[in-house]
Amino acid sequence: MSFKWISFIAARYIFRPQKKSPSPVLSILGIGTGVFALIVILAVMNGFQLGFIESILEISSYHLRVGSLPAEKIDEARSQLLTVNGIEAAVPFCEFQGLVRGKRGGQQTALIRGLPPNATELDPAMARRLEFEEAYFNLEDGQSALLGAELARRLGVRTGDEITMFSIPSIFSAADNDENESGGLRSFTVTGIFRTGFYECDTTWIFIHIDSAAFFSETGPVLGIKLKNRYHDRQALELARKTLGEIPGFEKSVFSSWRDYNRSFFGALRTEKLFMFILVGLIFIVVGLNIYQAQRRAVLEHREEIGLLRAIGGGQQAVRWIFVCDGAIIGLSGASAGLVLGLLVSSNISSFFTFIENIVNSVIYIVNHIAGFFEAGGIGDFYFFSPAVFYIKEIPSRIIPSEAVIIFLFGFLSALLAAWFASRKVSRIHPAEVLRYE
Repeated sequence: MSFKWISFIAARYIFRPQKKSPSPVLSILGIGTGVFALIVILAVMNGFQLGFIESILEISSYHLRVGSLPAEKIDEARSQLLTVNGIEAAVPFCEFQGLVRGKRGGQQTALIRGLPPNATELDPAMARRLEFEEAYFNLEDGQSALLGAELARRLGVRTGDEITMFSIPSIFSAADNDENESGGLRSFTVTGIFRTGFYECDTTWIFIHIDSAAFFSETGPVLGIKLKNRYHDRQALELARKTLGEIPGFEKSVFSSWRDYNRSFFGALRTEKLFMFILVGLIFIVVGLNIYQAQRRAVLEHREEIGLLRAIGGGQQAVRWIFVCDGAIIGLSGASAGLVLGLLVSSNISSFFTFIENIVNSVIYIVNHIAGFFEAGGIGDFYFFSPAVFYIKEIPSRIIPSEAVIIFLFGFLSALLAAWFASRKVSRIHPAEVLRYE
């Protein structure tokens, strides 16, 4: 039997189903809903997770770190590492924990990082992640400080205000040098307030001049390295170690990758995404079982036609392929519709949620209006992600093409496999028995 003949009969069963059989449209809607839901959910989850991960890697931990470098040779080390294939940027910095106090009495522990004044030129990726609410990146003066937006709010300071900063090493250093007039305390002027979108950075981070940071920290400078592709960190790490290892004075350099920092946090995000993928993917199992039952019923309802097709020369495998083609049509139609709709909504996720919120709030308005006649309490407005609860300005979304393709294949293959297993009953139908009393 030719494929054209098989596809003709299969399309006839799809578009002209028996009255007793469940409509194939329901199966198509089930597959489409599963693909749509999984694409949208993973796109939003990717938006949140990759936003956090990129904020950490581009601002906090860098892709690679090289420590235990001689302070006087930090520029030489940077120049040598920039020659390594795959390394895009290298920035010297030092960081420490300290206590910061605002002029109005607010105080909090903070993570203070010393950076060179041209850090944004050395590391354009960091500059893109920093959104300044007040002023701009300015560390030209040794007394300048850049604060996270939430930290500035807690300290009660704005651009131009002064903050006082100290750390435990700075107190002992001041005592050893008889600098009792300051007692290890130093004042800085707030020259900018930034926001990264990552709550931990915005509530605890301060940037100061790298030379000023040397007063507070006893540890030497560290080189933060950015790669063209952060997933090639292991290869770049070996090349960087080999490059510096051949130069006298860098034998004790310590190398580390971004995988060594925040390992538990990244692992938790990966596990969360995996389980969400599995839970939402259960939709395909449910829909696949429904397709399996529908196809089995279709085989039984078409026993006479199957017997007739077998009698006029249709082989067992050819007739079986008719029902497999039914499953393929259902899976392809549902998965394609879900994929297109999922990509469309994911690309305009903020507008989609705003549309849903407007519908819900319209219903709430009507309910409140009706409740007003009975002097009942009203219901507040509905928001999926209220700014009062969630630390976001808009709902992020990030579509990963490989994941979209996998989801599409899941939807298509679940219908195809269900139809394949259901069509096995065709082999049990014998033309002579079916047509004996016809």
